[in-house]
Amino acid sequence: LQQAAAIGKPAAIRAVANANGMNRVAILVPCHRVIGTNGSLTGYGGGIWRKQWLLEHEKNAAAKLLPDK
Repeated sequence: LQQAAAIGKPAAIRAVANANGMNRVAILVPCHRVIGTNGSLTGYGGGIWRKQWLLEHEKNAAAKLLPDK
């Protein structure tokens, strides 16, 4: 929803989801950060387990870089 709104097409949720699903460079274009409006982890081409791992990895890396945050 936020990505669709950010490109000026708030009704294009399915198109944005489809583009995210075809992303072949997930580390460079972080589609794994897309979550459901209720905060749930939604579909991810690499699997939900990988999405969870990437999010946890980023969280831990950020904590090491920014320990006071």
